[in-house]
Amino acid sequence: MGMGRHQKSGVPARWVLVLCISSFLLGVLVINRLLATSETVDSNGRASSDQATSLHPLVDCQNKASHNYTTEGFSNLKLQLIIMHFMYRTLDKTISSLEVELATARAAARSDGSPAVSKAVADQSKERPRMFFVMGIMTAFSSRKRRDSIRGTWLPKGDELKRLETEKGIIMRFVIGHSSSPGGVLDHTIEAEEEQHKDFFRLNHIEGYHELSSKTQIYFSSAVAKWDADFYIKVDDDVHVNLGMLGSTLASHRSKPRVYIGCMKSGPVLAQKGVKYHEPEYWKFGEEGNKYFRHATGQIYAVSKDLATYISVNRQLLHKYANEDVSLGSWFIGLDVEHIDDRSLCCGTPLDEIWWQIVSGRVKQETLAQHPSTGAAVESANLWIECLKYTNVAEKAKEQSGTPVSKLFDQV
Repeated sequence: MGMGRHQKSGVPARWVLVLCISSFLLGVLVINRLLATSETVDSNGRASSDQATSLHPLVDCQNKASHNYTTEGFSNLKLQLIIMHFMYRTLDKTISSLEVELATARAAARSDGSPAVSKAVADQSKERPRMFFVMGIMTAFSSRKRRDSIRGTWLPKGDELKRLETEKGIIMRFVIGHSSSPGGVLDHTIEAEEEQHKDFFRLNHIEGYHELSSKTQIYFSSAVAKWDADFYIKVDDDVHVNLGMLGSTLASHRSKPRVYIGCMKSGPVLAQKGVKYHEPEYWKFGEEGNKYFRHATGQIYAVSKDLATYISVNRQLLHKYANEDVSLGSWFIGLDVEHIDDRSLCCGTPLDEIWWQIVSGRVKQETLAQHPSTGAAVESANLWIECLKYTNVAEKAKEQSGTPVSKLFDQV
């Protein structure tokens, strides 16, 4: 009886089956929903991770692969920086070159007041021949013997001078202006000498001893307008030069943009009137007894293209002191210029004094070295310029030298 009542109150078997099937289906449905949600979250997570990696590839340190990508990124970035730096330097050089050309064109346009002449000079400046160096030998109307002395020793003549220009890119000219009486005897004499030798560079300048600073300034301006050279040299006509060694010296500084080469000195400022090299503006250099700033001696020095162009462009503003070498040195104060003190450009003992020492027995000739350009006896084998007091000294040197002038240029 008890068993019968229990069976009557229980759940029918078919309902149990229905409940089991329903529970199974509900479980499947719930699991599917959970799996779908998990995949969505994982997908979103991967997307966020990829986005973060693309936005910040250099800060992802989660795994080794990401670390390798970061190292590669640094290498690529470094390469890009190197390329950009090279491009900037190339662009800077191009801009500097254009600035120099623009300054040269401006200088050419200012060289004369008349539009016709300015245009002619400007057109000429566009076709300037490219040269190694231009040497201006400063001379005067009364220095014919000095010029002939130089022509007979280290300055080539005629076709040899032209060959030096075309093959070596070297221009050498005697530099002179005009007399205070244009068209006078002095000017006609120089014109006749020019017709014979073709080795003058005439300036729009009135000659005078107290106008040397102005002459030097005009020389650089005119030379820059006529020739496009790496260096521009000023030398006095009482100096004898070994061109081969000079060329080697300049070539060693060819890559430097702003160089000022010479025998550097810093002499006293002479305030006393009546003495040689008196400085009328001595008060500008401070207390009495002070020295000048460092500058090259006036016998010979060289400046690079940029500095010569600077003089040309700013010549109306540059102050001229009584002494020409001081003036040139003052023009470079405040500029980013490399001063090169080359002691081989310092004048040695004058040759006439050496010959006197030999004759008097004070010095034996065999103990002296031979001057590399003239063959004359000098005190040091390293000395290669001579500042001569008398022009006949060079004639003596010429007689003693057995080397043709043309061979002096084989080493340039």
